[in-house]
Amino acid sequence: MKVLIVCSGNSEFGISPFIKEQGESLEKIGVSIDYFLIKGHGLFGYLKNLPRLNKQIKKIKYDLIHAHYGLSGMLSVLQRKIPVIITFHGSDINNSYIRKFSKIAMRLSSYNIFVHKSIKDKANATIKSSIIPCGVNLDNFQVINKSKARIEMHLNSEQKYVLFAGSFDNWVKNSELAFKVIKTLPEIEMIELKGYTRDQVCLLMNAVNLLLLTSFSEGSPQVIKEAMACNLPIVSTDVGDVKEIIGDTEGCYICSYDPTDVAEKIKMALSFGKRTNGRKRIIELGLDSDSIAKKIIDVYQEVLYKK
Repeated sequence: MKVLIVCSGNSEFGISPFIKEQGESLEKIGVSIDYFLIKGHGLFGYLKNLPRLNKQIKKIKYDLIHAHYGLSGMLSVLQRKIPVIITFHGSDINNSYIRKFSKIAMRLSSYNIFVHKSIKDKANATIKSSIIPCGVNLDNFQVINKSKARIEMHLNSEQKYVLFAGSFDNWVKNSELAFKVIKTLPEIEMIELKGYTRDQVCLLMNAVNLLLLTSFSEGSPQVIKEAMACNLPIVSTDVGDVKEIIGDTEGCYICSYDPTDVAEKIKMALSFGKRTNGRKRIIELGLDSDSIAKKIIDVYQEVLYKK
């Protein structure tokens, strides 16, 4: 089976790590994967890539196209030769402007994957769809000795660190709330999760005291699963599937958008004072990348069978 993954190529770091890691997990079980990286922003920036996409699929015979995010799906369905599967990750449905084009792409695709039920419900998808979150690579994200991780990342052995789950300048991540809370906790230093390699992210998750996610909206945030795989305590707003993923894992807490409540949950996570059992939870839920890859293969085979 030969699959072309269509996704944004606008990041200075290349393909989004969770898309690349999903592709690698599919390759492990025998799928041949190529990538088509979109250059440009917004609907028209994406659609300008159509001649190049047509050239690619004319040159190489693919069984399927798997597009990640709605606008990538919109570009992909404009060619009608190859069946298209689209994975919707959240921002493509939560954003009302992009949602319009995502829903057009949804109707023209052969199958749609949603990373969380709330996204599927918001998109009002009733046919040819399923819920499959992105999996976490348990080889890349594993438990490492805290002292060793701090030395590797040049962090103070005595300082209390909170890892903010994203970029400070991403509005959706709601760093304003995080900064407001951290100001009331002078003993804590907050680290922005931006510009690190995957190996460094794993080291950070083993070095810090907890992960803080204050987002306004999410689909199935990969950073939560990665933190769980590293047994890192978590404080998060109730967005996407976070509550379902952490379940009753000790040392992980759901907070409101009230700064006092967030500060209180951070104190509870710090008082917990040890690593969680999150990795076991990830395995139990089947959210490792290998298990997710098998579910995606089932979708691929269903689409090819119908074809």
